[in-house]
Amino acid sequence: MIFHMVSDVLPGVLPGESLADLQQEVQENLNQLKPNVMLETLKGWAPELIAFGIKLLIALVIFFIGSRIIKVLRNMLNRSFKRVDMEVSLRKFLLSVLNAVMYCLLAFIIAGQIGVNSASIVALLGSASIAVGLAVQGSLANFAGGVLILLMKPFRVGDYIVSKDGEGTVRTIGLVYTVLNTGDNKQVVIPNGTLSNSPLTNVTAMDKRRLDVLVGIGYHSDLKKAKEILENIFRSQNGILKEEPIETFVSDLTENAVTIGGRGWTSLDDYWPARWEILEKVKLGFEEAGIEIPYSRMEVQMEDRHS
Repeated sequence: MIFHMVSDVLPGVLPGESLADLQQEVQENLNQLKPNVMLETLKGWAPELIAFGIKLLIALVIFFIGSRIIKVLRNMLNRSFKRVDMEVSLRKFLLSVLNAVMYCLLAFIIAGQIGVNSASIVALLGSASIAVGLAVQGSLANFAGGVLILLMKPFRVGDYIVSKDGEGTVRTIGLVYTVLNTGDNKQVVIPNGTLSNSPLTNVTAMDKRRLDVLVGIGYHSDLKKAKEILENIFRSQNGILKEEPIETFVSDLTENAVTIGGRGWTSLDDYWPARWEILEKVKLGFEEAGIEIPYSRMEVQMEDRHS
């Protein structure tokens, strides 16, 4: 009876066939069925796969063309910034920011092309920005200070500046720190937040400097002769600008000396050499003329208690 039921289910099986023959035939039918099922499944996916492939190909083309356009725009902006003599650090900073913005826009366009929800990306970037901002809020003040310095230009690379945290020649102006080199070739790193929020002196902002020399002479020395010597030294000194006024004057009357001064103008490069030579010439000239340069001294008197 069971044999007849199987025969009804599998009409292709003849009476008298063994169970092994049945199993073999069923297995062969299943083997033929599997490729057919997979093929039918792939046929069902084919339109979607083709559509996605086309979108991906278009996205690659957009990325290629967009990258070329960004490169061309970056070069054009760089040439424009150079023509207006923009600070190197500021130029690099602006180019980096604009480059990042353009690539973000390109990424949004590509994401929309392949079907990614741009709103989700914006929300993710917003959350990440808040998290990063909270983590580096101490550095944001320095970053803002760096942007202000690059935009307002209170000093440039190569200037000599003096601040409460150090002084030296500006070597680099970064977005977070400014690096100075001192006269003895030490490196000073100052946060930009400090520099942008505190007073500083830019010694080399102008193309020339005033050189002041003060020296004390004794009250019994010839004041007019001393002023004459000092003025002649200034007028004959190399590096002193002859077209600018040269002055000699009495600066102060102290307990031990009459302080006289000389004043002239030099270029930035000649300031220190001229100052050093003038001080040496003043010392030698006053000695030769018999003009005393007083100095602090202490007199000790010994009392003889046995007398």
